[in-house]
Amino acid sequence: MRLLGVPVALVVLAGCAQTSPRTEIGHTTSTPASSTPPVAWTGLAAMDPCTLLSPQDRSSAGVSVLGKPKEIAGARACDWTVPGAFGVTVTLSETDGLADLEVAKKTATKTTVGSHPALKVMDKKAADGTCAVLLGVGDAASVQIDVSNTGFSDTPLACRRAGTVAGLVEPKLP
Repeated sequence: MRLLGVPVALVVLAGCAQTSPRTEIGHTTSTPASSTPPVAWTGLAAMDPCTLLSPQDRSSAGVSVLGKPKEIAGARACDWTVPGAFGVTVTLSETDGLADLEVAKKTATKTTVGSHPALKVMDKKAADGTCAVLLGVGDAASVQIDVSNTGFSDTPLACRRAGTVAGLVEPKLP
């Protein structure tokens, strides 16, 4: 299990068609075992976290700066810091689904963002101006959106910002 703040990762899945031999009038040929064409699903592994917020998305979220790639506990992330206002970090975890994350139950609320299950995480008692939205991507991956307000105050505002960014990122997820 991972602690909140540590990114979650996605298992990369790929499918391939299998073939089975078939004998026809004295010779062997291979035919597909099913009529379904092979499908390669690359999931989060093919995504760049810094491209998940387009210029239009950044404008909608009040983010006036470009994102900077970074790594958090081995997971790929992107950080946008709006001087004097707030920061947003989007982390792609390819190994931990929502169920794998260790989140204090008293701080997490189950929700849904678009078609993805999610957790909104904030500590109301701490009132520290931070909030996270964790999006489940299948059973074994997740995307974490963390927002921290400058001055570490106004937790409800941090959650509104995290929710806005989650809503912009979610449609781009597998």
